[in-house]
Amino acid sequence: MLTETLKTLFNRDLNKLKSEIESYKNEANLWMIDKSIANSAGNLCLHLIGNLNTYIGATLGGSNYIRNRELEFSLKDIPKQELISMIEATLTVVNETVGKITEEQLNSEYPMLVFQEKTSTEFFLVHLTTHLAYHLGQINYHRRLLDDEL
Repeated sequence: MLTETLKTLFNRDLNKLKSEIESYKNEANLWMIDKSIANSAGNLCLHLIGNLNTYIGATLGGSNYIRNRELEFSLKDIPKQELISMIEATLTVVNETVGKITEEQLNSEYPMLVFQEKTSTEFFLVHLTTHLAYHLGQINYHRRLLDDEL
């Protein structure tokens, strides 16, 4: 069933996100921006946490998560260990919620209008995996470009 594939992908990439954040040698560099790099790794991490907790945890799982998207891009200097704890909590929410999704739910309309047109829950969950992977790649490049010890 697709939910097992989705759980595998979310687990792989959220664990990789955790590894990327842990890999910063200088914690301050998590929040660095430079030249045309507009978002720091820390802010991208917060964005991914907010995104998944909103669209999976709250919308599909009924959690009480309330998103403040502006803060995802404006907060700074959250300790690395706090980001890691937030990733771990998000991983739990994603696993528990996706594990309970039925085939009927996958094929039904996603309960929130996110794009210009309605989508199925299946389509939107696949989108969320690619969104996570996209920003994960940005974080990887950010770390390798801006956290390199000379």
